[in-house]
Amino acid sequence: MSEEKSLNFIEEIVENDLNSGKYETLVTRFPPEPNGYLHIGHAKAICLNFGLTQKYGGYTNLRFDDTNPVTEKTEYVNSQQEDIRWLGFDWKNELYASDYFDELYGFAVKLIEKGLAYVDESSADEIAALKGTPTEPGQDSPYRNRSVEENLAIFTKMKNGEFADGAYILRAKIDMASPNMLMRDPIIYRIKHAEHHRTGNKWCIYPMYDFAHGQSDSIENITHSICTLEYVSHRELYDWFIEKLEIFPSKQYEFARLNLTSTVMSKRKLLQLVNEKLVTGWDDPRMPTISGLRRRGFTPKSIREFCERIGIAKRENLIELSLLEFCIREDLNKTANRVMAVLDPIKLVITNYDKGSEELIGENNPEAEDGGGTRVIPFSNELWIEREDFMEVPAKKWFRLAPGAMVRLKFAYIVKCEDFVKDENGNITEIRCTYIPESKSGSDTSGINVKGTIHWVSAAHAKTAEIRLYDRLFTSETPDAEEGDFKDYLNPESLTVLPNAYIEPALADADLDGRYQFIRKGYFCLDKDSTADKLVFNRTVTLKDTFKKPN
Repeated sequence: MSEEKSLNFIEEIVENDLNSGKYETLVTRFPPEPNGYLHIGHAKAICLNFGLTQKYGGYTNLRFDDTNPVTEKTEYVNSQQEDIRWLGFDWKNELYASDYFDELYGFAVKLIEKGLAYVDESSADEIAALKGTPTEPGQDSPYRNRSVEENLAIFTKMKNGEFADGAYILRAKIDMASPNMLMRDPIIYRIKHAEHHRTGNKWCIYPMYDFAHGQSDSIENITHSICTLEYVSHRELYDWFIEKLEIFPSKQYEFARLNLTSTVMSKRKLLQLVNEKLVTGWDDPRMPTISGLRRRGFTPKSIREFCERIGIAKRENLIELSLLEFCIREDLNKTANRVMAVLDPIKLVITNYDKGSEELIGENNPEAEDGGGTRVIPFSNELWIEREDFMEVPAKKWFRLAPGAMVRLKFAYIVKCEDFVKDENGNITEIRCTYIPESKSGSDTSGINVKGTIHWVSAAHAKTAEIRLYDRLFTSETPDAEEGDFKDYLNPESLTVLPNAYIEPALADADLDGRYQFIRKGYFCLDKDSTADKLVFNRTVTLKDTFKKPN
């Protein structure tokens, strides 16, 4: 029996609100900005928002915060939808902040009419100079006391496209002496003559995030608007708009965002990596994006388990990347079929094997709940084995191949090294062995015990493949916190390509959804770059945590 898991603080709030009758139905939302691909930090927010309504009933909306036409693309909308569904969640309503542009404009007009908003034509530098500091109050703009009629007239002209970008802004009239800098007459509308991905050129004024966010929540009757901790100082403004507009009182709650070692989470920095071609794209398997993790071979279950393990807290912390890797190992250990692949091949010839070839039986996954089943593996007198499995002068406690030493070939026979061949440069090119016919796996009557077992593939039957060995993108655990440019800490060994590995023929039928353990080598998946003539496999994670922390 497993212990009942204690509630996180958000769940406690939700349970109290539902049990007290404050709300009949729980309504949450996930509000990404369509200006990039979602990353593992967003996965935490997705699991929280959608997980709450799975647990307590109600529903979750997907609302795209598309208030900045300059940075937004339909490509990002589509990728974000794919990522959410892939993680195992679905939304009740697909919505956009742009759906509410007319209502938001009406809200702005209402604030003007109530004397709570004004048009300002100060420059950005002038506004900054008058804002004050955290310890000194700001000063009123010279335009703060325009009449309601004048503000309405200018705001209408802003909407009608009569002014250039930056000529005017609309500000809320709150308190220039507030200890919360965000309450010092924040900007709520700006002029941007830019084509919007959904509304085209209908609008040339766009609401700021702080204005669109809370009002969109209210329009949708969101009961619990869950944000990360950097929005704590925004909550006062969130509540002020709702109170003054006299609309549905959505409530904002904040939790600690996910900070992960050995990577960066800033969409701006991730975009920089993409644009400067330091990675192959948003779905590069080294990226912390959900699409990158998917391409690398991570599963939805492993990411959900990771998000469950790190929990929901009120304090910032740094999570080790090794925990995410642990979660995928735990999942794949139970689900990935075991197969044989030789990444650094050397030829092994069995000199006394005269059967031509035969078919052996290998188990797919001894850890699988259903037993995993078996597959047929062809065997012949010429095999490929790993170069590292032979040592001309063996070290102490060496249990693999060496002159005169015996080893078991996985699923096959015991072989003994009788000789080896070198080229003119002294490199070993071939290992010659004899096999013991009575030692066949599953029916061994030889009575010989060997300590080492190695994997192999039949040279006559093997398929070739390109293997991409991925490692951490950065050498520093905290590239954001280092001196200088974060890109200076990119790991030059984050990708190693092995162009000519040999794989057992069963892998010729691998598909993009399959996950495989290459015996003794790690967990791998087929990459989308694969063709019928050239298979490409990505290493998802090593069998054990092998990353060496920098000194």
